[in-house]
Amino acid sequence: MMTDHDDHHFPGLSRIGALIADPGRAAMLWVLMDGSARPAGELTMIAGLSPSAASAHLARLTEGGLLALEVRGRHRYYRIASSDIAASLEALANVARAAAPHRPVPPPSRTVPAELRYARTCYDHMAGELAVRIFDGLTARGWLLANGDEIETTELGTRALAQWGIDVAQQRARRRRFACGCLDWSERRSHLGGALGAALLESFCAHGWIERSARPRVLRVTVPGQQVFDGWLTSA
Repeated sequence: MMTDHDDHHFPGLSRIGALIADPGRAAMLWVLMDGSARPAGELTMIAGLSPSAASAHLARLTEGGLLALEVRGRHRYYRIASSDIAASLEALANVARAAAPHRPVPPPSRTVPAELRYARTCYDHMAGELAVRIFDGLTARGWLLANGDEIETTELGTRALAQWGIDVAQQRARRRRFACGCLDWSERRSHLGGALGAALLESFCAHGWIERSARPRVLRVTVPGQQVFDGWLTSA
């Protein structure tokens, strides 16, 4: 049997694989991909586990570094430990779809609810069809430039994003990746991730163009928001 002492060629990979292999733990991780912090009781119901089993799973995920625990009074809340962990889980969702053994991957229109496919959260930034189109629009307008895996803003983009209330210098100073392409598991193309992607979603919410839904990860585009996005995308 291989142990963590044996996997020096791929350090920790088997340990992380074991953490996410259990369906109950995977369900807990997936629902937390909306960037929320949720109490143990809610995660227990979502995963369909007994309280004792859920407690053990949450302890393993926390000890393994995938979840962070927040204590608020007598309540314990769990969230994804970092944006890097969230990005890795999103990437694994793409791997799972592409590597499904002995069966073709069905198109997202048949497997993903329309509202989830159109606009949803990917941890702290926006994903889905609309997010991919906006990322394409930002590039087409010359606001963003791709440099390998890294995304940079142009002078034009910095000024334009300021009109949306986004301070590019402030986002660049954050202790995380500034901007990057994040492969969208339903669209199979990239949306904008990193600190800039998070700031973009925050700006859209502040303007009243996007609202968070009661359904996990689902984002609702308001009527004014749809008008703004349609106008902006068609004029790019």
